[in-house]
Amino acid sequence: MNTSKTLLLVDGSSYLYRAFHALPDLRNLLGEPTNAIKGVLSMLRRLQKDYAADYIACIFDPVGKTFRDDLYPEYKATRATMPEDLRCQIAPLFELIRADGWPLIVIDGVEADDVIGTLVVEAERHGVKSIVSTGDKDMAQLVNAHVTLVNTMNFETLDVAGVNNKFGVPPDRIVDYLSLIGDSVDNVPGVAKVGPKTAVKWLADYGSLDNIVAHAVDIKGVVGENLRAAVDWLPRARALVTIKTDVPLPFELDSLTRQPSDTDTLRRLFEHFNFRTWLSELETPSAPEASDAPAMPDSERAVCETLLTEAQLDHWIRKLEAAPIFAMGIETTEPTPMRAQIVCMSFAINGEAACLPLGHIYPGAPEHLNRDRALAKLKPVLENEAAKKVGQFLKFNLHVFANHGVALAGVDDDTSLQSYVIEAHQQHELGSLAARHLGLTTINYDTVVGKGATRIRFEQVTIERASEYVTEAADVSLRVHKMLAPQIAASAQLEFVYRRIEMPVARILYRMERTGVLIDRQALTVQSGELGKKMFDLEQRAYQEAGQPFNLGSPKQIGEILFQQKGLPILRKTPTGAPSTDEETLAQLALDHPIARAILDYRGMAKLKSTYTDKLPQMIDPRTGRVHTSYAQTTAVTGRLSCADPNLQNIPARTQEGRRIREAFIAPPGYVLISADYSQIELRIMAHLSDDAGLLTAFAHDLDIHTATAAEVFGMTLETVTADQRRMAKVINFGLIYGMSAFGLASQLNLERSAAQAYIDRYFMRYPGVANYMQRTREIARVQGYVETVFGRRLYLPEINSKNVQRRMGAERAAINAPMQGTAADLIKLAMIAVQDWLDAEGLGTRLIMQVHDELVLEVPDAEIDTLREQLPRLMCDVAALKVPLRIGVGMGSNWEAAH
Repeated sequence: MNTSKTLLLVDGSSYLYRAFHALPDLRNLLGEPTNAIKGVLSMLRRLQKDYAADYIACIFDPVGKTFRDDLYPEYKATRATMPEDLRCQIAPLFELIRADGWPLIVIDGVEADDVIGTLVVEAERHGVKSIVSTGDKDMAQLVNAHVTLVNTMNFETLDVAGVNNKFGVPPDRIVDYLSLIGDSVDNVPGVAKVGPKTAVKWLADYGSLDNIVAHAVDIKGVVGENLRAAVDWLPRARALVTIKTDVPLPFELDSLTRQPSDTDTLRRLFEHFNFRTWLSELETPSAPEASDAPAMPDSERAVCETLLTEAQLDHWIRKLEAAPIFAMGIETTEPTPMRAQIVCMSFAINGEAACLPLGHIYPGAPEHLNRDRALAKLKPVLENEAAKKVGQFLKFNLHVFANHGVALAGVDDDTSLQSYVIEAHQQHELGSLAARHLGLTTINYDTVVGKGATRIRFEQVTIERASEYVTEAADVSLRVHKMLAPQIAASAQLEFVYRRIEMPVARILYRMERTGVLIDRQALTVQSGELGKKMFDLEQRAYQEAGQPFNLGSPKQIGEILFQQKGLPILRKTPTGAPSTDEETLAQLALDHPIARAILDYRGMAKLKSTYTDKLPQMIDPRTGRVHTSYAQTTAVTGRLSCADPNLQNIPARTQEGRRIREAFIAPPGYVLISADYSQIELRIMAHLSDDAGLLTAFAHDLDIHTATAAEVFGMTLETVTADQRRMAKVINFGLIYGMSAFGLASQLNLERSAAQAYIDRYFMRYPGVANYMQRTREIARVQGYVETVFGRRLYLPEINSKNVQRRMGAERAAINAPMQGTAADLIKLAMIAVQDWLDAEGLGTRLIMQVHDELVLEVPDAEIDTLREQLPRLMCDVAALKVPLRIGVGMGSNWEAAH
């Protein structure tokens, strides 16, 4: 052994808990929890890719007591009992780790820290450098020129300088540092009221814990008294936090080499826990090779044909024309809908599939059909409404065919939308659908085109390999459709959501995306300059408050300035234990601390500049002069649409800068923009669902609901409600439908928690129907595992019966809110359909161009303004008959902001 060799050690126990609490409540098809298994194994696999090591091992704590429990019976006494959902994952995780080739170490009576400490000392004795992967700060005492710590949870690497920078003391003083501040995680007391700043100062002044104790009489004040009171305890504290480096090990260091993978065990466990991606990698470990064995057994594959001649294509066109329905798919030059060109097409009819190569350009590619000529032949069947077609994410196909002058019609079913309507909480890409509904593992796209630096464009994929991939996809799409269609047909409500909402909306979204929205490039350029100046001013203000320059884009440096140098209170921590500097934290700190306000405002300006004022001009399509956002139907479990490139939903409407960005969304000459949005829609839906007499009366009489609530909660007349009381009632109204607790309400209103609870109690006393609805909804969700919108959309809640209290409470809050959010999503989609159908029927030139939350934005010719302003409220209100009237706000202007 020599210094050219490396030992990689993983603190498995550290990552076990972090993975369990960081990942959602993942489960396999049998309902068994899998989040800890998936998290730990993912980290181990990532470490092996990131660090080339000669020796490796994963170390876990044993079950039962260790020498530290004998030294201090209260050691780790405050730790909660391991949750059963975590405990049951340990045995299969250990089996998987060993099967994946890792030496796994558990030594009775000795913690993982001590095994690791012993191993790094042994490695150094043999001239081997060590990398220790852990999230435990105690491990910093092991760092030296030969030992480095890495944390895969936050990408932190700690060498000697890194330890000094992070803790303020070198590695050889970490034990003294921990003895002084204690370790709350392990229930090791330190010196009362002594935190990191005091410990660092004392160690800087006196050099070591022993010298601090020797000068205890010289340290004044309460903290000096606390130190003197702890003098007898400190030796035991030091023994508890010191990692042992002399544990007798029942193996030699050179035995810790990676072992051959046990593929049979991996395959069995990957299948059992539904780790489909890993299973696919196991089946097709190298990529991309035309000779790779397909993941699907040959016996299960359709009869496939590659269409290289016009005669073959003509034969298949006749098959497609005769088929009651056929599956189709395309592969393209790029993922951008407005620019993508077809590389190859695929079709599937019962038991048969075909690949039509149209644009492969690799050296030696066989001659294949001209794309324009082939599409001209296919155009009649592609544009035939009676020729029924099914596929995946067919909105993208509509765009790509339009790029080639083909108006795709007859899109009868979309398997991604079928899946979304049946099981919105699941993944909807084809591989996941095949695994869940057919029990098949399909060819992974990355095995076809490669990953990272070796990735190739699809036109460079060999025709043989492309044909294997696309014909399987088309065949599987058809099979999945046949599995899902009967499930939807069996439920009138799901049939309504699918046929009357999702499928029509997909085509409307295609038209909206195709139209795009006109952008004022010059206005955004001016705004970018203004934001840049404001950012500079805020940066200088933050520097002045901090007394030094620092990187306002670095959470780590912000944390050091706020919490170490300025001594601001730590309100919350990240999953890795670092003080949080997220937006919510900064907003709370900003109430009392100007530096936090400057950082928060800077961060907001930087986001607007980078995301919108700088980026939007680059996204303008030079052919249309417009920005063409992409709407996604299958992302939000509530049924709401999301959008990207650009994300219109995240433009802040409450700040002056955000509103100015909306001013850059403009109408062309001779047009205006009209905005129509539902007023207080979720509160109206709450009134409908809860059947609460007070809410129904308020909305029936068209009262201002927040004023009405204030009058009820504060016990006064409508006329005497103040603006501040209305504001408080608004927070209560919206907070409670999102499941806000008394703690959250107190934080929002800057009240004592008891006062906030009193408001909540009074609210439910005045609106008992709301309280009954909430309780009833929780019970329904627990029994059936989902809740429904007014229109029957199912909103699944996988964690509603979780043993993890926080997750269960989160699911209960979602159960209450999801029917309101989901019904609002259904309403705006129905409104889109009603408006578009009316525009088409009337032959109007008005075009829908945006949908954001509860709002529709239309581009309206001047001659149609009066017609639209008159008809929009009727069209949008008539899509549903709730127990309360719907109200629509309509605005008009030359730009989006002016239309509000």
